[in-house]
Amino acid sequence: MQKNISSKQEVDRRKSDAGKPVENPRGYLVTKLGFRGLEVLENAESQFPNETKIIVAKLFELVKNGEINEEIDGGQLLALFRSVGLYVRMETKINVEQDGKFVSLTDKLSNPSSSDNDDN
Repeated sequence: MQKNISSKQEVDRRKSDAGKPVENPRGYLVTKLGFRGLEVLENAESQFPNETKIIVAKLFELVKNGEINEEIDGGQLLALFRSVGLYVRMETKINVEQDGKFVSLTDKLSNPSSSDNDDN
């Protein structure tokens, strides 16, 4: 009789586990990312898809266990990828101020402003 009760409880436990949604490690990790973290993660996924899945799974495990309890910003995530040998390439933009607004350096160099022409 006790055997039947314990087997019934085991079946009920399995059903309750099956009813839980499977957690998405990436989705959960995205909620823990800070400034530019998502940008770094997306670049890493496009450049190193297999390796990034492994790192995301490990980070998810660490966050879930409470070993990491702070927000992970883009710089920290980029440093993590580089420390394991994955050199994730990021797009670099340099903006300069021109006539009271910021423009990209390429625009500044390709389109000289009228104040630059006055100097010549």
